[in-house]
Amino acid sequence: METLWFCLVAFSLTAYVVLDGFDLGAGMVHFFVARTDAERATVLRTIGPVWDGNEVWLIATGGTLFAVFPTLYATAFSGFYLPLMMVLWLLLGRAIAIELRHQIDSPLWKPAWDVIFALSSGALALFFGVALGNVARGVPIGPDGTFFEPLWTDFSSTRATGILDPYTILAGITATVALALHGALWVAKKTEGLLRKRAVDAANVLGWATLLATVAVTIWTRSVQPHMAARFSDHPWGFLFPLIAGVGLIAAMSLRKRGLAPFVGSSVYLAGMLASVAFSIFPFVLPSSVDPSRGLTAQAAAADGHALRIALAWWLPGMALASAYTGFVYWKFRGKVDATGETY
Repeated sequence: METLWFCLVAFSLTAYVVLDGFDLGAGMVHFFVARTDAERATVLRTIGPVWDGNEVWLIATGGTLFAVFPTLYATAFSGFYLPLMMVLWLLLGRAIAIELRHQIDSPLWKPAWDVIFALSSGALALFFGVALGNVARGVPIGPDGTFFEPLWTDFSSTRATGILDPYTILAGITATVALALHGALWVAKKTEGLLRKRAVDAANVLGWATLLATVAVTIWTRSVQPHMAARFSDHPWGFLFPLIAGVGLIAAMSLRKRGLAPFVGSSVYLAGMLASVAFSIFPFVLPSSVDPSRGLTAQAAAADGHALRIALAWWLPGMALASAYTGFVYWKFRGKVDATGETY
């Protein structure tokens, strides 16, 4: 049951990254691909009907962790309290920027919210990547099962010194360029004309940046977390996940001018990368960077069997409803965005 829940949490988190990832990416690239106020409003309209629904998957992931992995929830949320508060404020800033931008027609009002939208989107992508880097690298869990890390210290390249260190920053950069690519491909899929052309051109640059960053972070991960490399050595079938990610990225780069196909490729790349991380850290849900025996495993962090079964009875129909609603919204707002609309 613990393994099943590990997979379900990984699925929920992957759904969030794939769906809300292009929202973040659109926010990051809209300053570069949109040159006028009307074009920036068009970029916002590409995500307007779906962005808040996409964030349901983040809420679902947090709620699931609280219900089925309470020890992980308590340990991670207390150790990462400061960055989590920063993420909360960035989420609020991005949402407020989307909602308030069109409320007042002013030469100062709209550009100000555009800046907040872009900066909060980029910072969120960076922080999510840093968080994933911390999970992959491990955190300094003490004998009492808790940990504390400063936001940064001396940025040593030889040991984990804080939430921000050279390795986790590289992980954050990788996430940032990957989600920017995802967003550029979404904008290209939903728009036409010069805006689409600029989005395709941006995707070309971001595709190569994503490829280089992915190779670099993969090589570094092997030395930072030996357990991950050992998992692939012990279970060679796990190489299927990075292979899927590679195929998805190649498709995103080579088919970037072909409507839906490159966006699907980018989605496959993100799902493959997250599946690779989930596979390689298992059975841990939070590895330890100081003593592998102190790492939190799925079995040790899970609630008792009865609670897991009750949670599953609620989770399955709840996620089925969320998936059905998500599918309906995307079907309802399929096709190109009307560039003449007044709001998103």
